[in-house]
Order: sequence, then structure tokens, then C-alpha cells
Amino acid sequence: SVILLLQGVAVQCFAPSAQQKSVRQTTAVPVFASTTAFRSFLNADDETPQQKLLKQVEREEANLKREREKAKERLEKYDQSLEVLQTKKAQYMVQTDAPTTFTETTLRSAVKAFCWRIIAGSVTFITTLRFSGSMKTALQVVGADFLSKSLTMFIGERLMNKSKAGRTGGADDAGRSLAKALIWRLFAICNTLTMAVFVSKDLSVASKIASTDAVFKTALMFVYERVWARIEWGKEYEMQWNL
Repeated sequence: SVILLLQGVAVQCFAPSAQQKSVRQTTAVPVFASTTAFRSFLNADDETPQQKLLKQVEREEANLKREREKAKERLEKYDQSLEVLQTKKAQYMVQTDAPTTFTETTLRSAVKAFCWRIIAGSVTFITTLRFSGSMKTALQVVGADFLSKSLTMFIGERLMNKSKAGRTGGADDAGRSLAKALIWRLFAICNTLTMAVFVSKDLSVASKIASTDAVFKTALMFVYERVWARIEWGKEYEMQWNL
């Protein structure tokens, strides 16, 4: 019995427990792609500070080389753009008598439309308040007017920008400005009348607002267009070639 007891103690001392078995089974074994990677793993702690510094410098060197290649690609694009501009410049210097026109950038059209809505909205607010006598009605008409006309005027600017009529002098001439004012006013009268009737529920008040806008805003927009004709910002000039 004493021998059996001693054997039981020995088995408990030397036999692995269930917890130890599970730790051994779940321990992750690193996988290396090559012998060199395995050796590097073994010798990682044996590297000297100088070797670690050298590796750091090599990583920075590789990053700089990649950045240099990207910079070369950007430089090539700049060189191509510069060559195109120089070619255009040479052509413009030869064709000194060719008529010059321009187009407006999208941002210029957006700014023009927004600024006009501020000016025109102020006029509509005054006329609506004058004829309706209601601050609420005036604000509602101006709000509806602003939302409905801001986008449509921007679209109208972009459509008119496709026409070169009246732009041979490097700016819009008076005829083009007048045509734009009249065309826009035809649309704006219908829009303002509809919104005024919808908000005020009074056709006579809406008619007075729209008719006042028709006279005053047409002249005001003509002046507005003449002012913008003198502003160079947002113009992209181009030459019409004589073939």
C-alpha cells in the first residue's frame, strides 16, 4: 500500500495537468517564409544599436526614394502642362489680329447668381411688404423666390456662357447684357407671380408685385450685368483662329 501511494504521488508530480495541455495546444507557432526570416527572428535580440540604426536609415531611404518617384511623376505632368501653355503662347503671338473671346468659370456663374438673388430678393421683399402690408407674407415670398430662382439663374448663366455672341471685345457688350436681362425677366415674372399668388392668396397683390419687379428689376439687372462685364475675375480668354 505504501508503494502504491508513492506511485500515485509520482504520477501527480510528473504527469501534465489538463490546464498545461490546453496551453500547449493553443500556443501559436510562428511561421516563417524563409530561412533568412527565421534567422532574423532568432537574432532580433542580438542586434547592436548600430545595426538597428542602420535599418532605420534604410527604411527612411526607401521612403524617400518612393516620394522622389512620385515627385518625378508630378514634375512630368507639370512639364507637359507648361509645354501646352508655351505652344498656345507662340500661336497667340503669331495670330495678333485674331479676335479674342472668353468663357466664364463655373464659380463666377455661381457667385453672379447668388449675388443677384441677394439684390433681387431685397427688392422683392420691399415691394411685397409695400403691397401686402404683411411682414410674414413678404418673408415667405422672398424665401420661395430665393429657393426657386437661385438654381435656375445659375443654369441660365451656364447656358448663356455657351454663346459667344457679344463677347468679341473681351467683355459682354451692352446688347448681350440687355438680352440677358430681358430673357431672365420673362422667366422671373412668371415665377414671382406664381409664388406671390400661392403665398398671399390674392391675385391683385401678386400682380402688383410682379409688375413692379418687371420694370425695376429689368433695369437693375442690366446695370448689374454691365458691372460684372468690367470684372476680370473668373474669365478664361481664348482666341478664335483665322484659318
